[in-house]
Amino acid sequence: MRTSKIIYVTGGQRSGKSVFAEQLALQLSISPVYLATATIYDDEMVNRVAKHQQRRGDNWQTIEAPLHFDADLTGKTVLLDCITMFATNHYFAAHENVGNAINSIIKEIDKLFSQVDATIIAVSNEIGLGGVSANKMQRQFADLQGTINQYVAQLADEAYMIVSGLPIKLK
Repeated sequence: MRTSKIIYVTGGQRSGKSVFAEQLALQLSISPVYLATATIYDDEMVNRVAKHQQRRGDNWQTIEAPLHFDADLTGKTVLLDCITMFATNHYFAAHENVGNAINSIIKEIDKLFSQVDATIIAVSNEIGLGGVSANKMQRQFADLQGTINQYVAQLADEAYMIVSGLPIKLK
């Protein structure tokens, strides 16, 4: 069975993707679920996560999901924020093997999207707009991220790109 609705939100870093997705989730539910994929490695990430939490408020249920989507989310409105952090976690868990990381990410996305009667809003970074990196690891990750973004966009019922805080409906 397939999720009742998949909404894909992409854009550059600090483009307003998360704010747009949060507002959309709150239009659909008074108590949405936030699937948090970030792994906190330093003080800057602690501050970034705290800022996101403060902005969302208390009516959100947060589930930490850095590598796996195991919760039953049937009937919920779910904000997955973000696919890029999720992909990063899988990339390093796969010891920088792009093929293995892509396979494990797709397996988890398919598991999440198979939730019955759930609305999933999936946020991701569009990292391929800035040119080709001189760094091999960055090029590999851009390939991985591009593949995953295309996969999710194909499955989505709706897709938006956020530019300078403004949504552009793609699909």
